[in-house]
Amino acid sequence: MCRLLNITLALLSRFLFAVHGVVTVWRVVAVKGEPLYWLLLSGVALLGVEMAITLKYTRNAEWKWFSPMVFLYLSTVIPSIWFLELSLLQSKLPLTNSSGHELHLLAYIPITAGIEELEPQNWVAGLEQTMLIVLVLGRWLMPKGDMTRDQLSQLLMAYVGLGADILDIFDTFKEPEVQNNRAVVIVGLALFSWALMQFPLVLTQTKASQGELPQRSWNSLSCCREPLSSCPSCCSNEVWSLLLTVGLQDAPFLVYRLYLMIKEQVQNQLMIFFTCKNILIVLLELYRIFVVQFEQQEQEPVLHRCGALVTCVQTFGGNNEEQAEEQESKQRRSAEQSRCTDMEMGLNGEEDHRVST
Repeated sequence: MCRLLNITLALLSRFLFAVHGVVTVWRVVAVKGEPLYWLLLSGVALLGVEMAITLKYTRNAEWKWFSPMVFLYLSTVIPSIWFLELSLLQSKLPLTNSSGHELHLLAYIPITAGIEELEPQNWVAGLEQTMLIVLVLGRWLMPKGDMTRDQLSQLLMAYVGLGADILDIFDTFKEPEVQNNRAVVIVGLALFSWALMQFPLVLTQTKASQGELPQRSWNSLSCCREPLSSCPSCCSNEVWSLLLTVGLQDAPFLVYRLYLMIKEQVQNQLMIFFTCKNILIVLLELYRIFVVQFEQQEQEPVLHRCGALVTCVQTFGGNNEEQAEEQESKQRRSAEQSRCTDMEMGLNGEEDHRVST
């Protein structure tokens, strides 16, 4: 039953990604007017192969640290967003000539009758916003793998926050000072693509549940409640997650906004607010990294002492067991000797009685 549920969730999540990917690529083909752009669907087309491999070689229908499904979806959507944004940059006029036939076909569908009246800017903004919604919903629908429900909820909330911050980068393209600046737009799209590389990564995998009972008696001691790591690492999972967030999103976005404010003279209330927010977030993340690393260094001597204590307990426990076995064997030998002595005394008594008679 659990296997069937995982297969159903895997199909639903990949179907959602495939639908949005097809719509995005269709819009690129409609704008460019060239069927060659259908090749952008290569990433979505591989979702079926990826699902078969994932279901066959994983225990919980999902990989632990990396999601190939999300990566394939982004490999289709990100180039499509690039083409659409660059098309808007090249021409601010409505692109009705290149998309007339395809959009007129949609006019016969009641639900999509108003789509052909959408402006190109609205199309691009809608696809960008729905992309992040699809990422969150797809991650929610797909099998959670080795993650607990608590870890999954943390990941989904992190996705929502990351998506809102990433969408802010497109507001800079609308500033009058840089709306026709090709270099600024390309750098912004590059940062957008770089920040989306966080979504295929899953860094919420944590240690064993705190509710697990200790397997050995010495683990019940207050200093030995943390399990000894057999594979030590310089950083914990939380630190790696924070470093990726700083390196992939917050720090590059901060540099980008500072450049717009200082070099391009884009100085308005929203730009100042988001720049100050980026500065504050980077400082808080660096502070959190320092705190986690400092606590980890403080715990290392305690863990070493715990390791020595475990060794001592094992050594003394082994010596006590050996002494107990030796004492028990001595008692058995003495009991056997006493029985033999009693038997000899009994035999001697019978012989003396026979001699006397």
